[in-house]
Amino acid sequence: MTMRWDVFLDQVQERGEYRTRAEADRAARTVLALLGAHLVGDVRAELAARLPESFALILLNPLQATEPLSADRFVRATAAWIEGATEQTATWDVGAVLSVAADAAGEELTRRVLFQLPPGYDLLFGRPQDVAAPSAGRACRS
Repeated sequence: MTMRWDVFLDQVQERGEYRTRAEADRAARTVLALLGAHLVGDVRAELAARLPESFALILLNPLQATEPLSADRFVRATAAWIEGATEQTATWDVGAVLSVAADAAGEELTRRVLFQLPPGYDLLFGRPQDVAAPSAGRACRS
């Protein structure tokens, strides 16, 4: 089921503690554009189908990534794209947006999304994995 635009942004605004919906929208657009560059195939399409249409289009027409970014580099890239952001504020932005996207996706799809990403993104999605669980099966796209 697709999450409505106003519900998605309200949740991002609440989690990110943004003063305005415009701030939440800016963070959502930036983070989803960067995320879309790191997802492929059915996983990206299925996640897009659960997001409001305007955000789905951003996810499906992403920035071009030349290599997979580690979670730390993803946060730094986000900071570079948001005027006035620092790594600390970008971490907050990424967490607010990706945790709402994970809620929209549901647990099974979120696991598949995380499988496509380098280790460390689970924390950004607000879904920390059991540290004792083996990560050998995780795939990185090259």
